[in-house]
Amino acid sequence: MSLKAKLNRMKKHMNLNEGEEVEAKVEQPIHEVPHLNKWRDLDAHPFFFDGEYALVRKKQYPTSYQHGRYTFQELEQVVERWNRHYRAHPLSSKHLQPSDLLFFDTETTGLGGGVGNTIFLLGYSQYTEEGISVNQYFLPGPGAEVPMYQAFLEDVKELKNLVTYNGKAFDWPQVKTRHTLIREQVPKLPQFGHFDLLHGARRFWKNDMESVRLANVEEQQLGFEREEDIPGYLAPMLYFEFVKDPDPELIAGVMKHNEEDILSLITLYTRLSNLLLDVEGKSLTAGEQYQSARWWEAVGEEDHAALLYEKTTGRHEQDAKKALARIYKKQDNVQEAIEIWLSLSQSTNDEECDIELAKYYEHKAKDYEKALHYALSAYQKWKEKKRILKDKEENERLQYMKRIERIEQKAAR
Repeated sequence: MSLKAKLNRMKKHMNLNEGEEVEAKVEQPIHEVPHLNKWRDLDAHPFFFDGEYALVRKKQYPTSYQHGRYTFQELEQVVERWNRHYRAHPLSSKHLQPSDLLFFDTETTGLGGGVGNTIFLLGYSQYTEEGISVNQYFLPGPGAEVPMYQAFLEDVKELKNLVTYNGKAFDWPQVKTRHTLIREQVPKLPQFGHFDLLHGARRFWKNDMESVRLANVEEQQLGFEREEDIPGYLAPMLYFEFVKDPDPELIAGVMKHNEEDILSLITLYTRLSNLLLDVEGKSLTAGEQYQSARWWEAVGEEDHAALLYEKTTGRHEQDAKKALARIYKKQDNVQEAIEIWLSLSQSTNDEECDIELAKYYEHKAKDYEKALHYALSAYQKWKEKKRILKDKEENERLQYMKRIERIEQKAAR
């Protein structure tokens, strides 16, 4: 912190006569920025504040630019579709404009949390009238966090909605931790909404992909393959080398990696939105249609989920029918639920449908003969399946015995 800044903070604690002022005539020191021409070649320039500097890199892409299978202008189309859509969803950008979404990612000195982990690069992309802007804020050394956050927070003070990949659990908590250490010297953190796309990637593809790391999602879902990419785990080592020898060439690959991360977030949001907004499920795989239905059901949009479950085929068809029966039961469409349970009871080895039928015939229809039939059928199917946890197996067995004995007693009356 500069002497001038310290004196200004002390003014309110000093006894001054009315009209007296204390003015600190301390000039901002002029820093020699190593390799300034190389930084300019990277579209970066120094940002001076409080006697220190950070590097700010700004780049522009046209909205027609294609990143994998998608162009950036498709973001405008999905935001418009969300604004016409009446259903609520955690990824809905209803009441927002494309420019309200800030696609954000960081690079840090480690993967752990806490004050020992330093963010050395903040990056975001944003839809603007001129195209897609990419802004990056780089920490040239340990003493330059104040100018880095000052530059970043000046640019994002109108932030309405953040879009990240694991940002709720990692990136933004790290920003808050580092900001706490310097909060008296920089602007407050803005309040905003937050879309974490990792949750969506897990929802749709965790069962079909070996890993939902962003690089894998890029390649398999977005059609984007990186060329000569710097792996994320090398970024901290390259940064520490830079601190010892501040040559921008050491860190240029890390900045490119971060840039591609935040550009991929634009196309990933487009991809996930297209999946969720496909009301008919025509462009979805059977697995994506099933997962979309599950997500809509989880957020309370059961009618829409039911439409998607009805059209699900392939390896998820049985689970989709069970889910559909669950919705019918919840909505008191009992007969439609029973039809599904009866069909699955005959065609599958799924004991859950038999249990539902046993419940219905015992408690609703009072047909204890049928209730006992399905209770015994469920128990037989359950016995044919192998289990690992013996304690759990015994608890489940006792529940089956209790149900069967209770129904037998009712039938004997």
